[in-house]
Amino acid sequence: MLTSDTVGRLTVSLRPASEAYDYDYDYAAQRLADPALLAGAVAVCVFRAPLLAVPVGGVRLGGYLSVAELSRAVEAGSLLADRHGFPDVRVCWSPYRDACHTVAWGYPAPPWWEDDAVVGRFYGYSEAAIAAYALRHRATGHDPPAP
Repeated sequence: MLTSDTVGRLTVSLRPASEAYDYDYDYAAQRLADPALLAGAVAVCVFRAPLLAVPVGGVRLGGYLSVAELSRAVEAGSLLADRHGFPDVRVCWSPYRDACHTVAWGYPAPPWWEDDAVVGRFYGYSEAAIAAYALRHRATGHDPPAP
């Protein structure tokens, strides 16, 4: 018999990376300094929305995933904590009702106000992707989508 506790545990699961809504191998591979990291990536499915989680390695020092509900963030974190490439998994609680919580792994990220190149290198983006992002940022005067 399924209890409410059992049903709650079934709302977060890991799936193959190719099932992630935001997974496009060519798009991701062109932006990462080390596209081979995609071999260890997974889709974290919260309810029915699978999102890409890329492991650390090489120049990629950390990663994160936004999750709306704190309990689901904890579930996602516990699933990632058992996987190679996802060290020091932690849930970063958002004190704001209109902002998502995050599940982060690897080293702590540089502050958001840090230079775009510093942040891009931390997340393992290629120099070409960082340069293209910075060019779009300067041209529009606001933040474009991440590299």
